Amino acid sequence: MKTAKQLERYFKGAANHRRIDILRTVARNDGVAVEEIAYALGANFKTISQHTKSLVQAGLLNKKYRGRQVTHSLSPYGKSFLGFMKTF
Repeated sequence: MKTAKQLERYFKGAANHRRIDILRTVARNDGVAVEEIAYALGANFKTISQHTKSLVQAGLLNKKYRGRQVTHSLSPYGKSFLGFMKTF
């Protein structure tokens, strides 16, 4: 069982409609680049980049560098959290 502090980190990390959309987009497209997420959501690159940074810090996304591109995939906790959100 996670501590209350650990759970808080996950909930705060996903406490934004854009971040939830990002989690869903990454779930559909593993290894997706920030540019592709921004395009898929019709959002600004810098905005998406900032949100993905928050999701990485929360432990919900994994980040990988491929040259100048940054790609993302769901972390194991991100997968669990997304499954949790689907129950609502």
